[in-house]
Amino acid sequence: MVVSLLKKMGAIFSLNDPKWGRGSGNENDGNKPNTPSNGPPDLEDLWRDFNQKLNTMFGGKGAGSGGGRSPDSNGAKMGAGLIVIILLLLWLISGSFVVQEGQTGVVMTFGKFSHETTSGFNWRLPYPIQSHEIVNVSQVRTAEVGYQSNAKNKQPKEALMLTDDENIIDIQFAVQYKLKSAPDWIFNNREQESTVKQVAETAIREVVGRNKMDFVLYGSREKVAFDVSQLIQEILDRYKSGVQVTNVTVQGVQPPEQVQAAFDDAVKAGQDRERQKNEGQAYANDVIPKARGAAARLQEESQAYQARVVANAEGNASRFKQVLTEYQKAPAVTRDRMYYETMQQIFTSTTKMMIDTKNGNNMIYLPLDKLIGQTLSPDAAAPKSVGIPPAQEVTNANDLLRARDNHSRDREGR
Repeated sequence: MVVSLLKKMGAIFSLNDPKWGRGSGNENDGNKPNTPSNGPPDLEDLWRDFNQKLNTMFGGKGAGSGGGRSPDSNGAKMGAGLIVIILLLLWLISGSFVVQEGQTGVVMTFGKFSHETTSGFNWRLPYPIQSHEIVNVSQVRTAEVGYQSNAKNKQPKEALMLTDDENIIDIQFAVQYKLKSAPDWIFNNREQESTVKQVAETAIREVVGRNKMDFVLYGSREKVAFDVSQLIQEILDRYKSGVQVTNVTVQGVQPPEQVQAAFDDAVKAGQDRERQKNEGQAYANDVIPKARGAAARLQEESQAYQARVVANAEGNASRFKQVLTEYQKAPAVTRDRMYYETMQQIFTSTTKMMIDTKNGNNMIYLPLDKLIGQTLSPDAAAPKSVGIPPAQEVTNANDLLRARDNHSRDREGR
């Protein structure tokens, strides 16, 4: 119907119509002024022909030379109905919209939430009955606190915060978030991005206020960021903002510029302290094992000395018991024997020699070099006496005593 109407209108208002501007053909040619057939049309004739064609389209008939005719009411109503239908179709078509991938459409009926739409082609009732708003739920949004666009472009009102030990620090961080509920994002809060930023600033101030300055400056930034992220999400969930926090990044933490030099000195002193502690620990790790080794060696040497002394004492005691037994059998012989042994030990340790000069004046040849060598090496003679049994030693001593007595008697007889 619409196509036929457009064709009809095109045929009526065709610019190729030779009657445009030259009347309807029912007029008396004698009443028209004499104009050339190929001249330009008159404006009055154009306007009159236009009105006649409109009347014809809506059911009326062109006016003749004798006066106008009454329009056809049914045709007029039909034309008006067609226009209304066209306008209605255009109005209905205005309710269609397209939602891109990663976006969500929120449809509202008289301003109240109605439903959500998925990506693709969608339709709603036209305005003013329904309206829609498209929200990008896949976009990662960022809220910056303490700076704008660049960490060097600081905002002191946002960046300066008070710690638990009443110190001031300068902190900059960024919060990245996405939307998990488009209706909550649209309807539950006004100025949503500003709300997220204020919540982030509130959360970081609370976390910083619960901790010491040293922990915030030199501690784990990941721990601070995690605590801030949890607190931001908790507050936004209470607000029903439809926001999901994905990441919190601490851009920078430092003391205020006015006291930066003092803090640098404190940091340097702390580093020196740690270095000295490490050096002391390294020295201790080097000295303590050596001391423990020396102590263990001394203990082993003392135990060896103890064992040697005890063994010598036990040997001396055993030898004394043997001597005691022999002494009880022959006290005089034992005394002489002990005397000889003692003198032998004494003379083997000295370079002097004793010679009997009373018995004769004969020249005695003494191999002094050999004697001195023997006296300087007493160990060579020691094993000979060690291997002699006690009984044999006593017999030898008795023989020596007899020989000495006989020699004395011979001298007295002379």
